[in-house]
Order: sequence, then structure tokens, then C-alpha cells
Amino acid sequence: MGTKKVIKYIEFKGGVSALEARIGNVSLSKSGRTLRYKGREFSSLKGEGFKANYYDIETGDHYWISNCRKDGNDGLYNIKIYIDDDIREKYWREIRNLPDRINQGSFVSRGKHRVGRYDLKNKTGNV
Repeated sequence: MGTKKVIKYIEFKGGVSALEARIGNVSLSKSGRTLRYKGREFSSLKGEGFKANYYDIETGDHYWISNCRKDGNDGLYNIKIYIDDDIREKYWREIRNLPDRINQGSFVSRGKHRVGRYDLKNKTGNV
């Protein structure tokens, strides 16, 4: 039996790169404790991270890795999200239910915590 792959939201939590994130296929280890994405291995911070839940085993860098939200508000704040080509169609069809966007390789998420009072009150999603 092969490794289980799931579509996840992956956000680096440090430096300038923290202004963008990715959505891609993440492999889960048999135990589910280790995640693999594009040659990197991640292990859980077990609740000890600040706005992060995993760390890169090789570099120690912190990441937020989670299931994708249907409304596209995966980041905490405004962030550009790139979608890996190999899962883009599945993401737009099955997760976001927006099949007319299958050729769109990125979008800007307004995030879970919006700056505008109107957005906080109405909790509008991203398209």
C-alpha cells in the first residue's frame, strides 16, 4: 500500500516568503506524524509553535500546514496563495466548488482575520 496523499495548505512562517503560501499534495507517513512536501519533511510542533503547527526537520523553519478551507480563507491574514499544477483542477472542482477557475494558478486570500470591520462582521469568503 502506497503513501497517502492529501491536498493541504502550506504556509512558511518566517521572513519575506511569509507573504505567500502554497496548496499542494502532501504525503503522510504511515503513522501520520511526518508530512512530506516537495522533498521536505515536516514534524508536528505538538502545540508549541507560535502561529505554526509543523517544522521542517532539516532546517527547523516553522510552517502552518492544514486542510484547505472551502472559502479560500486559509491564511490568518491577507496572503497570495499559489496552487500546484498537479492538483489545481481537483482543488477548484472538489474543494472550492468553482470549476470555472481550474486554469487559475493563484489567488489572494483575505484571511481568517480581516482588517475591515465590515468583513469581520459579515465573514465574506474569497473567490
